[in-house]
Amino acid sequence: MPPRRYQPRRGPRPPRRRDGGPEGGLAVETQPVVPRGGPPVELPSSVSVTDLAAALSVSHADIIKELIRNGIFATINQSIDFDTASLVAGELGIETVQRGIAQRAAAEAASQQEIVAPGSEEEGAGKRVLFTEEEAADLVTRAPIVTIMGHVDHGKTSLLDAIRSTSVATAERGGITQHIGASEVEHNGKRIVFLDTPGHEAFTAMRARGAQITDIAIIVVAADDGVMPQTKEAIDHVRAARVPMIVAINKIDKPDANPDRVKQELADNKVLIEEFGGDVIAVPVSAKQKTGLDDLMEMILLVADLQDLKANPNRPAIGTIIESKVAKGRGNVATVLVQTGTLKIGDVVTVGRTFGRVRALQNAAGKRVKAAEPATAVEIIGITDLPEAGDILRVVPDEKTARDMAEAIELAATSGDGKAAFTLEDISAQIQASEVKELRVVLKTDVQGSLGAIRHALERLNTPEVRINIVSEGAGDINESDVQLASASEAVVIGFNTKLDPGAQRAVDALGVDVRMYDVIYKLTDDLGTALSGMLTPKEVEQIEGHAEVRMVIKAGKAGNVAGSYVVDGRIVRGGQVRLFRGGQVVAEGRVESLKRFKDDVREVATGFECGIGLGNIEIAEGDLIECYQMVAEQA
Repeated sequence: MPPRRYQPRRGPRPPRRRDGGPEGGLAVETQPVVPRGGPPVELPSSVSVTDLAAALSVSHADIIKELIRNGIFATINQSIDFDTASLVAGELGIETVQRGIAQRAAAEAASQQEIVAPGSEEEGAGKRVLFTEEEAADLVTRAPIVTIMGHVDHGKTSLLDAIRSTSVATAERGGITQHIGASEVEHNGKRIVFLDTPGHEAFTAMRARGAQITDIAIIVVAADDGVMPQTKEAIDHVRAARVPMIVAINKIDKPDANPDRVKQELADNKVLIEEFGGDVIAVPVSAKQKTGLDDLMEMILLVADLQDLKANPNRPAIGTIIESKVAKGRGNVATVLVQTGTLKIGDVVTVGRTFGRVRALQNAAGKRVKAAEPATAVEIIGITDLPEAGDILRVVPDEKTARDMAEAIELAATSGDGKAAFTLEDISAQIQASEVKELRVVLKTDVQGSLGAIRHALERLNTPEVRINIVSEGAGDINESDVQLASASEAVVIGFNTKLDPGAQRAVDALGVDVRMYDVIYKLTDDLGTALSGMLTPKEVEQIEGHAEVRMVIKAGKAGNVAGSYVVDGRIVRGGQVRLFRGGQVVAEGRVESLKRFKDDVREVATGFECGIGLGNIEIAEGDLIECYQMVAEQA
């Protein structure tokens, strides 16, 4: 540890953890990072994790943690490119600029501006990255990526089929195929990418694995059926993902259609459409009659324009795996949605626990292509093993780098280090360290009537500093969807007089989500109240016991030297931790292994008495000062 000067005790020291680090667990991104201020940090085109930590004045652990959150597993000696380093720095609230560009940026400061690419990888994860005009010139508008969700039988598939067929009928270059998990359509000369696959469970499962690939979510509600349980779940999942929402009120052609009732039920579920003074767009459509589809497409493009979705096609590609399979005659085939950069034949890629070289690319129309730009879905051939849906694909310089990254991810996954589980104790520690401002909860109860009572009880626990955020609530057993939502939202699951269904139990085992079950309300509120106050896990506080001056050194053979000492203040306690000061600086740390008054072993020696203090093999000298302290549990 760095030398520090001894100062006389003036009350208890600030709280410290056993390991000497700051209190609290992993930081959780609950709010946008506030930029640190000051000039941007210059970084080279490639930098090792060690050098990046030094340049940003942060620890290696902080860098590695943020890399893992972005799907990269790197050792402290591995190098990362500037774009990746810039993302990590942005996550930590530090602006960066590439070396060589920095001087020009300073000289042309008056003509430069900070540009954040909304909807890009940088902005979507709550990061702020400084682009120079030269870098900003590489950003181009990309197509929005849209997911359709809703209750079963409300017409999700029919709506997507209608959109495809309409696009084919109205534009020669319109819709493309349905074979690769994503569909592209063209409306008024602009592309829109629809993800075919997920219901809300798959949507959230991908989010839980770090893949945030949707720009806009369309919630389909049948005009003759209204808001149903899966509709509510889909709304909760979209809201937790902080993705813009458009409601498509489908089946308006039916005789018993009642769009006004749907709008009211949406309002009852805290989804206020524009007509009711909210900000959610609602579009009446009929997939069967193919009416309202143009309006829906216009609204998608409008929301996309407001997001100003951009990507840089001139950097190495980053994308997300949508699905994978073994195809006869082609081997391992994976469908990737390219999100930024351009993926080309011959690129070496790392994909989750596997890697490979891109041997062939096939677009959604079934045609071989040489490259895939941002917001394009393509099938790739050349991956050594089948990746999982949600795995992040990255282009890397060579096969050695790809192999090392895949092995690191495999090691983290098998050791459990890659599992981002959040327990009530973790969140309590983070609240205590002021790293989070809210405790997120997925609440399930036995009956609907219990929800109101528990919600009211939890609202009373909120304070101006911290609050409980109920991400989702409902009556019935805890299901797999609840657990996935909790995992993706970094929330805990609270059950009252209910149980886990088999699928939920498997998800808990796989994702490590903290599930708390209660049958008495006051026990539930007590636990969450202590978590909010940061008192669930007592913090370790350093308590100074006293100081002793070494007046002679007594040789004690194999037992080490004994310090013949005089207690100048407080007390010296057997078993207590000690620091040895020499010339005002700490020269050693250890423990009081033995404590004697003359020949008698004693538990403690008070101020004004002489004693023999055994410190094991620590080298002692006359005139040293021994500071005795203990770590004690203290409620916040």
